[in-house]
Amino acid sequence: MTQNKTHAGQASTIEDDLLATIRSDQDLPALGASISQIVQLSSSDDESIRKLTYFVLSDVSLTQKILRLSNSVSFRAESSKAITSVSKAIFLLGFNTVKTCALAILLVDGMPGKKAEYVRYELVYALAASMVSRELARYSRFSDAEEVVVAALFKNIGRLLLAAYYPDHYQDITALIRQGSHTPAQASRQILRFDLDSFAEKVMLEWEIPASIVKTLKMRSADICQPPKSRLEWMQQAVDFSQKAAPLVLGTEQSLNPDLEDTLLLQFGKALDMNKTRLNALITNANKETKAFEINTGLRSSDQKKEIRMNAGAAELNFETGENLLKELTFAFTENEEAPSPQCYPSGKPHHAARLLLAGIQDVTEIMASGKYKLSDLITLILETFYNSLGFRFITLCLRDQEKGQYRARSSLGNDYLTYQKAFTFPLAISTDIFHLAMKKNMDLIISDASTDKVRNLLPKWFKELLPDARSFIVLPLVVNEKRIGLFYADRQTEAPEGISSEEMRLIKTLKAQTITALHTR
Repeated sequence: MTQNKTHAGQASTIEDDLLATIRSDQDLPALGASISQIVQLSSSDDESIRKLTYFVLSDVSLTQKILRLSNSVSFRAESSKAITSVSKAIFLLGFNTVKTCALAILLVDGMPGKKAEYVRYELVYALAASMVSRELARYSRFSDAEEVVVAALFKNIGRLLLAAYYPDHYQDITALIRQGSHTPAQASRQILRFDLDSFAEKVMLEWEIPASIVKTLKMRSADICQPPKSRLEWMQQAVDFSQKAAPLVLGTEQSLNPDLEDTLLLQFGKALDMNKTRLNALITNANKETKAFEINTGLRSSDQKKEIRMNAGAAELNFETGENLLKELTFAFTENEEAPSPQCYPSGKPHHAARLLLAGIQDVTEIMASGKYKLSDLITLILETFYNSLGFRFITLCLRDQEKGQYRARSSLGNDYLTYQKAFTFPLAISTDIFHLAMKKNMDLIISDASTDKVRNLLPKWFKELLPDARSFIVLPLVVNEKRIGLFYADRQTEAPEGISSEEMRLIKTLKAQTITALHTR
């Protein structure tokens, strides 16, 4: 990419050039689409929980990082047991926590040039600011306060993209700021002839980030902020505070300024109900959470990871005094140390299916014993257990709907699951197809090869039209005292000659029993 360091005559086009470059990058539009998809999920919508679960599950790398982060000291819930499923992570840590973790991981993984020191600097800074805002959201009196975490994460997206695509301009701006002669906004306007915060708004709108989040970037400057009169005003103050408090989290040279804490408390103390004790606690927690993110997103080297383990109780990063701010904020990049993918049969079924099923049963048992769960969340966990443990393409729980006179898919996971779920219905009227026969005899069916004449003769027309490529599948009827409640259906696009072992079948029946118990007690 050609870069022009002559600002005269070129300045008016830098913004357009940067936008054009971003749009032409093959990876960034996909990143923007993924971010938009996650941001718009709401914790108040049961379907959003399934969408978030499947979004994470559909990306092996993202799943591994979410589970590692969920089991880190900084994010670990009160439960002493390891979190082994995305559904359990959502149950224990909360929908919004997993959602914002996924967004942060997507941003780091999807950002081009993250090996460059300036890009790493902005990524780490964004993570630190978002963790500060996460702490603020915990005691906010406003509803959906967790949105502020997303806003803080993307507040510096303009600087981040400039560092990735126009590093020379980025360095020029940094130099002006370090001289103390310009504020960040003044420096960007002098070098670029446009404001990076305004540019960030354009990018976020292009990525279809909700306007309620984008508006938080427009902070009215005030020497002393007053208590917010609206949720938007609180979010604007919280985002601004998070950006300015990030140096304290990272232990940079800015944090060595003895007046920084006092300046923050003077400007935001009254508005955010902040005193020195609360500020110190907030910074300590945000520091630990930021470290956890750095480790799990590959922004911290192996040597630094060892240092963290040896000094787990430290509240601040132990940086030596560097030559400049960038050296203090920059972490040596290493490729992510991904856990090896579990060995699977050609069908996709993991070799250690029994162990995965058992772990899922233990998760379901723990959550049911707590009594603090929604039935829909528990069903999603059961579906995820089947889906992961047996390597399915699609799985659904189909329940009896007396009013509509049909069995109807109610909750599903897998590839294009919403399309399949909508059409997965069949009449209550008794038939000789494979689904009615399974429920009539209360018999679990494990079909290793669905292409045989014996099986195809039992498949109803609607099934052949909906899932013509199903090559192996299971049907698990849910029957209590000869009353047919419904069934689990799950399939693969390949044959599964390995079948199901007796131990796996025992565990499958246990999950079925847990499902029936949950359906009858909720």
